[in-house]
Amino acid sequence: MLTLYGASVVTLMMLFYALEARSSWFTLAFAVACLGSAAYGFLAGTWPFGVVESVWSLVALRKWYILHARE
Repeated sequence: MLTLYGASVVTLMMLFYALEARSSWFTLAFAVACLGSAAYGFLAGTWPFGVVESVWSLVALRKWYILHARE
């Protein structure tokens, strides 16, 4: 089940990243998917992956905040 969860959140990350140009809401969805991926990393025992995905989520949240403020 953990592998299925990990594959799902990484797939969502790729999808939302590809759609970011369409709306700032896809950037927010990407940030949430990154958090899901970070959770997977920590649950799987690969803490470096979890840390990197957590930071990536913060970067995406900041990007969403800036984009959303412009809209």
